[in-house]
Amino acid sequence: MDKEHTLLIIDTSAKKYKQLIGRAGLDSLDIRAFETAESAAKWIADSDIIMGAPTLIAPVLRSADRLRWLQSTWAGVDALTRPPVRSDYQLTGVKDVHGPHMREYVMAYILVLERNILQIHANQQRRIWDELPYKPLAKKKIGICGLGSIGRHLARSATHFGMTVWGYRQTDIKTENVDRVFVGDRFHEFLSEPDYIVVALPLTDDTHHLFDQRAFTAMKDSAVLINVGRGSLVDELSLIDALNNNLIAGAVLDVFEKEPLSEESPLWSIPGVIVTPHISAYSFADEVVDIFNENYRRYSTGRPLKYVIDFEKGY
Repeated sequence: MDKEHTLLIIDTSAKKYKQLIGRAGLDSLDIRAFETAESAAKWIADSDIIMGAPTLIAPVLRSADRLRWLQSTWAGVDALTRPPVRSDYQLTGVKDVHGPHMREYVMAYILVLERNILQIHANQQRRIWDELPYKPLAKKKIGICGLGSIGRHLARSATHFGMTVWGYRQTDIKTENVDRVFVGDRFHEFLSEPDYIVVALPLTDDTHHLFDQRAFTAMKDSAVLINVGRGSLVDELSLIDALNNNLIAGAVLDVFEKEPLSEESPLWSIPGVIVTPHISAYSFADEVVDIFNENYRRYSTGRPLKYVIDFEKGY
């Protein structure tokens, strides 16, 4: 019997996704899985559902003649929302999946810096006994730029450590575990006091290079930038200049304008900078598949899908 719906998976973990979705016993679903868009080319035109990595799907999206629903396996969907990419279908994201992972990353590096863990380890190698001072996190203020799923998870954890939490968002909505919320043109005021500024915004036309020279000038010279959002939220040339001129004290960077980060980039060696290779939150297949399975049951019965992306907003 012919299947009613055809799912095309285009992702480096395509085989794993196919295996997990197949175990769910979803009715009337024919599944095709490929690790590259080139290998999936012959199936694109006939698939009404596509699932996978936005950057792999975007270049071939115009060929998806029957597409009605696309499930991203990533949190960042800007490759699918920037014009002139089409928007005549439902795009769903993976909200509430990456937040717990990213808050672990952020809190881990805040603790690494505040507790001088890197310096203590270096001292151990040299057999140096040096009781380095520290301040408890309860005396620190964190500014979370973006209060979506990721930002809210982080705010909850920061509160548990006793930190004062400031937040910046597009709309003036009271947010649990956030002591002060700033919106709109109060961005630079928001930047002025936190010891740590965490970037957790989606990439849109309005947020591209939001962190520029003016933003770094607004921050305390003892502040540390932590970017777990998108690389292009930060103007890297302005960041390098701010670090070299001591406008800010340091940065923990997991995302970059171009990845992998060039070997020639000064960011590798500027004192106070920690570079990580886009690892703050993996898309764990079982968590993404749980979202897909729930949405497929909704899709196949005509009910509203969860985590629908607004193409105009970009999130």
